[in-house]
Amino acid sequence: MLETSARLLRLLALLQIHRDWSGKELAERLGVSPRTVRRDVDKLRTLGYPINAIGGVGGGYQLGAGASLPPLLLDDEEAVAVAVGLRTAAGGAITGIGETSVRALAKLDQVLPARLRHQVDTLSSAMVILPMPGSTADPSTLIAIASAVRDHQRLRFDYVSHDDSASVRDVEPYRLVQNGRRWYLFAWDTGASDWRRFRADRLSTRVPTGPRFLPRSLPAGDLVDYFAMRTPANGHRYRAVLTMHGSAAEVAEEVPPTLGVVEPVDDRTCILRIGSDSLDHLAVWVAAFGFEFDVREPPELVDHLRTLTARLQRAAQRNGLASPLSGPPEESSLDRSEKSGLLGHEQGLGRPLG
Repeated sequence: MLETSARLLRLLALLQIHRDWSGKELAERLGVSPRTVRRDVDKLRTLGYPINAIGGVGGGYQLGAGASLPPLLLDDEEAVAVAVGLRTAAGGAITGIGETSVRALAKLDQVLPARLRHQVDTLSSAMVILPMPGSTADPSTLIAIASAVRDHQRLRFDYVSHDDSASVRDVEPYRLVQNGRRWYLFAWDTGASDWRRFRADRLSTRVPTGPRFLPRSLPAGDLVDYFAMRTPANGHRYRAVLTMHGSAAEVAEEVPPTLGVVEPVDDRTCILRIGSDSLDHLAVWVAAFGFEFDVREPPELVDHLRTLTARLQRAAQRNGLASPLSGPPEESSLDRSEKSGLLGHEQGLGRPLG
């Protein structure tokens, strides 16, 4: 009986590794006859595993999708990866994913062997996950988008853009992109006849989906770089253009590519294009970059910089500093690389195209 149970687990593990197996291949792997394989498959079906028969010479089997999720067999590396992923997802960007992840993790922790639990605890104790502000995406929306991407089906949805204007969009969906806490749909907008990206938390899908479409070539082989180059300059309520008194290479080290686009002018200056929905954020960002700069646009940013300067002066004076801004500022304990990391985190507050 014990040998039969062990063989059933081995058979289940094989079926989960590959989609299709011939009866002969399974028999050779398990060291039994094809008839025994057929009996073991029937036993797994009785336990609720949807195993489909494949026609043809010799026949075969595949593990299908059933009405409910049967128990899964995970090897050591897979179990650790799932556990760490669940702990990370507890602070994720999908509505309700935190509570769901905690419940799933509790079940997994209960059955993890001690050696694997130790590995998970070691990784988790070394990890620090910073909470990220902003709205989260609904999982049903993400699933609907992902299904349309997979099936090459047009997607229709109601969309509210960053200026609160509402519209109905008809698109060919190509990718779901996660950027920090934000989820974006990257698609071909049939109305605009151009590539667009839409924030998933700002759209409501319509049913049914549209007809199937023939996929077109993506505008870039690397969508990560494509997004990085277009996120800062477009889709924001405020777009700033600054002359930075530093070389393009120096400024690029301070400004994450997802936050701003740097264009060289000469060896000592460059142009920085950066966007946000908040002038307060822009004022703080440009002041923290560590370079002298001139504001070319928008004029409102200059007023916000004056306001920020006055606020800092008042705060310094309240703390007993007689001349807070009279001399060159000392280097903060927060070095430039750390500033870049924080600024990269803040960029998630921006808005997408669309």
